[in-house]
Amino acid sequence: MNYLIGAFKPSCNISITFADGKSRKQVPTKKENGQTVMVPLFQSQENISGKISVEPLQGKKIEHNGVKIELLGQIVTGKCVRVNIMYFDRGNFYDFTSLVRELDVPGEIYERKTYSFEFSTVEMPYETYSGVNVRLRYVLKVTISRGYGGSIVEYQDFMVRNYTPPPEINNSIKMEVGIEDCLHIEFEYNKNKYHLKDVIIGKIYFLLVRIKIKNMDLEIRRRESTGSGANTHVETETLAKFELMDGAPVRGESIPIRLFLSPYELTPTHRNINNKFSVKYYLNLVLVDEEDRRYFKQQEITVYRLPEAS
Repeated sequence: MNYLIGAFKPSCNISITFADGKSRKQVPTKKENGQTVMVPLFQSQENISGKISVEPLQGKKIEHNGVKIELLGQIVTGKCVRVNIMYFDRGNFYDFTSLVRELDVPGEIYERKTYSFEFSTVEMPYETYSGVNVRLRYVLKVTISRGYGGSIVEYQDFMVRNYTPPPEINNSIKMEVGIEDCLHIEFEYNKNKYHLKDVIIGKIYFLLVRIKIKNMDLEIRRRESTGSGANTHVETETLAKFELMDGAPVRGESIPIRLFLSPYELTPTHRNINNKFSVKYYLNLVLVDEEDRRYFKQQEITVYRLPEAS
């Protein structure tokens, strides 16, 4: 049995290091098993370079048909299993970016060998995203091709964030909602586009109150949709719940809103990414009367990432 287990062990160790790995910002990302690992952070149009080390195990040599490195941008949809930051197919894979560098011609490796690689001004249009039914990832994939025993493959994830300047036009949101002859309220938010560390400021006006309101909450909801047409799958999460009022309002009353976004794990809004998925955010106003009937009013907002202060 030990012999059989040993037969499936890789015959070498592969390590991937980034040229500016010591100085580049590292950010945490979670693996499927809940473990947090640190990976380097990039943005679109940056150069990605470094070195790959291939070291045969003691007393072994590697016969190969070539060594290559790929830079892949992948969208994985469906329920996925992730082991050692590598996806196994319980979902569907779509490569929207695929760059290849050939590192070595067929031959043999007897001792530690190091290869340099560089991908210049890489177009990485989408942010890294990890959701309920979809993941968008960027990864370096090293492959030592072999004609027997299977190829040897090593992966190194990295994260991409892209930044958006503040919008030139950012209109406020004003809406009225009501039940005829029973309830009429007007709510106002100071804008419709918010950055990840922003503050939602607004007011709720009670113009007519003829039902007994028990409490009122403001929720932040994230709606992730994958697929299209009849095959669209939607997952909705409530990320935050903020109590605006506890007790019955009266006509003419005004309730202020001040909700900080920074404590919550938001991402930028993603709209129809590569025709595979979207991620949208909503402010959901919930009123509950004394008979526990619930009244909702939902408004979409846009979330974006500001450039980080240097």
